[in-house]
Amino acid sequence: MKITKTSFSLFLAALCTLLSLSSNTVIAAEHPQLKAFPVAKSGLQRIVIVLPHKERSEEGAFQVELLPGKMMSVDGVNHFRVNAKIQAKPLKGWGYTYYDVTGGEQGISTKMGVPAGTQMIKSFVAGEPLKIQYNSRLPIVIYAKPDMQVRYRIWRADKTYEMAKQG
Repeated sequence: MKITKTSFSLFLAALCTLLSLSSNTVIAAEHPQLKAFPVAKSGLQRIVIVLPHKERSEEGAFQVELLPGKMMSVDGVNHFRVNAKIQAKPLKGWGYTYYDVTGGEQGISTKMGVPAGTQMIKSFVAGEPLKIQYNSRLPIVIYAKPDMQVRYRIWRADKTYEMAKQG
């Protein structure tokens, strides 16, 4: 079976959707600290990620990568990005952090020639990722425009350190 760029892109989009529906997270409304975060202002949505519980001693080995973006029609040949960024902001009076997604209006892409008859496909087009420390005691609260999505993945460090050599 020959794998084309289009079929591979469709596979990746389906895999990302499946991973985003993973049952790793608990329902956000159940998190006791969520009441500290305001509801979304008009024209925005509030996105909540509740991470699986880990002991404090092991959380230092983990990070969360937040990836803003949106679903767009793409040709499956060129590489696409949107100008979306995630910025950390302090929640006044609480000492917590929330995140704002900015940008996302403009997309950029490579300009490779697309073969005639190539069908457009719906795909998640990502912006600039942001890595944050893992903290299962607080929800990750993100405010974004309704057409934006935030996907995430959890990074884990090796348990051993390698020795750096002088040289």
